[in-house]
Amino acid sequence: MITRREFIRNTAATGLLAGGLPMPAIAQNAPIKLGYVSPQSGPLAAFAEADKFIIDGFLTATKAAGLNYEVVVKDSQSNPNRAAEVAKELIVNDKVNLMLVASTPETTNPVATTCEAEEVPCLSTVAPWQPWFIGQQGNPGDPASWKPFNYAYHFFWGLEDVIAVFTNMWAQVETNKKVGGLFPNDGDGNAWGDGTVGFPPVLDKGGYGLTDTGRYQNLTDDFSAQINAFKGASCEIITGVMIPPDFTTFWNQAKQQGFAPKVASIGKALLFPQSVEALGKSGHNLSSEVWWTPNHPFKSSLTSESSAQVAEGFTKATGRQWTQPIGFVHALFEIAVDVMKRAGEAGDGDKVAAAIAATKLDTLVGPIAWDGAKLPPFAAKNIAKTPLVGGQWRLKDAGGYDLVITDNKTAPNIPTGGKMEAIG
Repeated sequence: MITRREFIRNTAATGLLAGGLPMPAIAQNAPIKLGYVSPQSGPLAAFAEADKFIIDGFLTATKAAGLNYEVVVKDSQSNPNRAAEVAKELIVNDKVNLMLVASTPETTNPVATTCEAEEVPCLSTVAPWQPWFIGQQGNPGDPASWKPFNYAYHFFWGLEDVIAVFTNMWAQVETNKKVGGLFPNDGDGNAWGDGTVGFPPVLDKGGYGLTDTGRYQNLTDDFSAQINAFKGASCEIITGVMIPPDFTTFWNQAKQQGFAPKVASIGKALLFPQSVEALGKSGHNLSSEVWWTPNHPFKSSLTSESSAQVAEGFTKATGRQWTQPIGFVHALFEIAVDVMKRAGEAGDGDKVAAAIAATKLDTLVGPIAWDGAKLPPFAAKNIAKTPLVGGQWRLKDAGGYDLVITDNKTAPNIPTGGKMEAIG
């Protein structure tokens, strides 16, 4: 079975496709078509809360600049199989010139894998680079077999960054250095809990004792076994990468069963204000990695708006508090415009992929360049790193929560707003 791009190349000599239709190159005045996939429904839907705001702003900005873009949006429904299915629809039916995809390996990986197989350029973000890159390899357990991709490119931070941020935050609170790990059986959980690239070897080297009860299934309704194990090990720190509803279940059950750690640093679940607000007052001083805030010192290459202005625009348009994916989804579309300007021939996927690889762009989330900086050789071609800091959610007197940056050792240009405090 040949790919879409091979089919196009094979018909180039005649200039016709099956049925006598013209080749799907970009006609003069035709829009550049972007496909976009994200989890707009299901347990990961909080990641896509700002999508409509970003896409509406993107279309307004490009139209004002005299650029002709169309965005075809698809919902992965938080399901990897659905993500792959809609990616194929965008490629075969909608004939997109560039695929964009965001938010967790369950969405980014199947879309990127489909694009790589079909030789369609793809930009992805909002998944740590290890579960994105390693998770797509034919044999994730055999590093010698890992190969770079030709069409799939990713920008975000890595597990080395989140581990550094979490341990930097923990060092600010006096604890017994005993850690309970909550790692689900999914792309993120398997990577974060991995004995080679994940938390275990780094925590061991840093003098932390990790209690890992094994991989649990997402949407688990009873965490009593984990809670009892953490209590038995006298864990004063909890970490992991949980989907929002699972952390709500765990935290409520922990309170009910008398388990009260001094620190809880949880990836994914604690990124969103609504997830913390769902916990009532018990969300105070929970901590998480922080990828983007209104205080980040970056501006949009597309609109020249600062991080603060974009966040303010979201709140004004929706009535809701800013959320971290705003910055990265916005940057995804910034890079798309920059790439398509430089690609020259929008219908040529090889030229678009080459333009992605040559990117050097200052975006709302910082400088983006696929230059291999601070990356192992096997991933250098496909990964662009972004800065990461850490923060705590603080209950406001008037209700609701503020996210306060408490560690910036890995990105000193991003200002802190306070120090870590124990949960109690």
